Amino acid sequence: MTIGLTQEHLDLRDAVRAFVNRHITEDTLRAAADAERETLPAHWSGLAEQGVLGLHLPEEDGGAGYGLVELAVVTEELGRATAPGPFLPTTLASAVLHAAGHRTYLAPLAVGTTLGAVGLAPGTLALARAADGGVTVTGTSELVIGGHLADVFVLPASDNGRTTWLVLPRAAVDTTDVRSHDLTRRSSRVTVRSVPVPAADLLDLDPRTPGDLAATLFAAEAAGLADRCVTTAAQYARVREQFGRRIGQFQGVKHRCARMLAQAEQARACAWDAARAHGAGNPEEATLAAAVAAAVGVDAAFAVAKDCIQVLGGIGFTWEHDAHLALRRAQTLRIALGPAAVWRRRVARLALDGTRRTLGVELPPEAETVREDIRAELRAAAALDGKERLTHLADHGYTAPHLPAPWGKGAGPVDQLVIAEELRAADLTPVDMIIGGWVVPTLIAHGDPTQQERFLAPSLRGDIIWCQLFSEPGAGSDLAGLTTRAEKVDGGWRITGQKVWTSMARDAHWGVLLARTDADVPKHKGISYFLLDMTSPGLDIRPLRQITGDAEFNEVFLDEVFVPDDLLVGSPGAGWKLARTTLANERVALSHDSVGSGAEALLEIAAVSDGLDDEQLTTLGAHLCDAQTGAVLALRTTLRTVSGQQPGAEASVSKLLGVEHQQRVWETCMDWQGAAALTGEGERLDATWQFLNARCLSIAGGTTEVQLNIIGERMLGLPRDPEPTEKG
Repeated sequence: MTIGLTQEHLDLRDAVRAFVNRHITEDTLRAAADAERETLPAHWSGLAEQGVLGLHLPEEDGGAGYGLVELAVVTEELGRATAPGPFLPTTLASAVLHAAGHRTYLAPLAVGTTLGAVGLAPGTLALARAADGGVTVTGTSELVIGGHLADVFVLPASDNGRTTWLVLPRAAVDTTDVRSHDLTRRSSRVTVRSVPVPAADLLDLDPRTPGDLAATLFAAEAAGLADRCVTTAAQYARVREQFGRRIGQFQGVKHRCARMLAQAEQARACAWDAARAHGAGNPEEATLAAAVAAAVGVDAAFAVAKDCIQVLGGIGFTWEHDAHLALRRAQTLRIALGPAAVWRRRVARLALDGTRRTLGVELPPEAETVREDIRAELRAAAALDGKERLTHLADHGYTAPHLPAPWGKGAGPVDQLVIAEELRAADLTPVDMIIGGWVVPTLIAHGDPTQQERFLAPSLRGDIIWCQLFSEPGAGSDLAGLTTRAEKVDGGWRITGQKVWTSMARDAHWGVLLARTDADVPKHKGISYFLLDMTSPGLDIRPLRQITGDAEFNEVFLDEVFVPDDLLVGSPGAGWKLARTTLANERVALSHDSVGSGAEALLEIAAVSDGLDDEQLTTLGAHLCDAQTGAVLALRTTLRTVSGQQPGAEASVSKLLGVEHQQRVWETCMDWQGAAALTGEGERLDATWQFLNARCLSIAGGTTEVQLNIIGERMLGLPRDPEPTEKG
């Protein structure tokens, strides 16, 4: 996994990783950590020869003419190695100077003959402006990362109540090198004594820009650090044995590692988004994306580094293990960048002022070849009304375009996104099949021609409403443990049992039902998949009232319900395979909303309040960061699919984090409404209802604990939970 998603970015990652593996060894790290003073590492000239120091700079300034995303890809890889040396300080300096249009030092910075460093806090540095227009600077900066080696410094200074950025050569300053917390890249304090600053060296740029660039590149390095820590912890948990078991089999360790992976993916996603937002033409969106990266990415690496040491146990606490070097680097980044709470408040203020991150996919040129045909079909649909319109859309494949013809359009990922754009532009909404969206692909893959003829077109047109009869009181997450039984009789099956949590059971015309047809084989093999007429004799549907007071779910009791042979899908015993069916050409969706309904509700509450205090602003900013990061993770999943790649970790992580975000945000909405949230029943979908309803999100569709197991076992390769012991 990497920040970059394109093949070019993956090739760049591989090239840098190969260089790192050759030149940045454990001995390299040890030598840097044990040195009395930082020196230029032996690999520096080789790194410069790779051209990576100037990836983001124009060719006329000695660069490669790419952008910040490419620089972030390299920064992540070097962060993964906790690479010693001034790469990050130097490239950050050149990025700031380039943003300011200051070209003097760009070419030597791009080839590594000049080294740079950027201070992020003025300390006592202040400008004095004389009556004749002359400017001098005096004072001492806060710590400057990379200050031991820098030839040129980009520094902030107080300037009559605002911050002005300037550039100074080493000859104009005194540096005090400190024994730094980060042992592999040292920091210094920079002192200036009434040094004149030429007007050309007072940088003309938005004063937020240097911090935004630092946030982006720090988050990129943090993503690499976090990934290294996740890998280290998971590798150890796979082999270390205690109490007769590998420790990764213990859920406490497994779930810790899974959450580490989730945090690493958050860091990666927000760094990527901040890099791509820079220079994209919308400064407010760019500063919002950078603030999210600062608030999320660097803290994520710090948390993951601490957890890595925890998983390693005693070995992680030893000086000889590299884990503490990653912890030191992550802690240095977060403190130098400034408190996450400050960045969260910036996110909140930007959002309150109306700034939103626009998310979208730049489709390849071939997308345009299908657009006009789609528009023509949709113009015909738009001329119709009501049921005729829905039928037209269904019969032309728009209910589920990803399905093969004649039921869908056989649309690949790119075509699906074009169709979604054109439907939205034409204000057309096809049938939402809900549960039918699961049933129809299963019937296409496994149903016989008679079943397909009978059920597919009516489902796509919305004439058949489906429900799903899978879960049972004793078989929720462990669905294969179901006990509803189907006994073979003449012409069909008699089914007896109980289903629960069945949404729409009172409204559905048909249901898909799992029942055990063979109790003498392993539990996954004795299950069959039936289609059930919801008006069948022997069915008893009882509303199941939820904590919201609503009764969207139902209990369904089956008392020798007869299902004809022609409503068995596939062969007896194949039900588990059918229940897990997903087509290779899955639906691709893209949300254009980077905030979400819960966070927007919080913003509405804030807008009508008398003002938020710092604690509330920090809380609001944290929720907005989570919402935007979730949207970016979803966007990355879509981009992977469009480019033909396999899904990455983002999909599993999005499910895990998105659920917890929704629960937290509606709880905060109630907190902010105070006693008003506790009076009366409230309207459906208000904050109180949403808070109660959100409790199901971490249960339905696989509990949070199951999701953590999936991430730990399938993505990190940790040992599976032990098989349950037989009851005696």
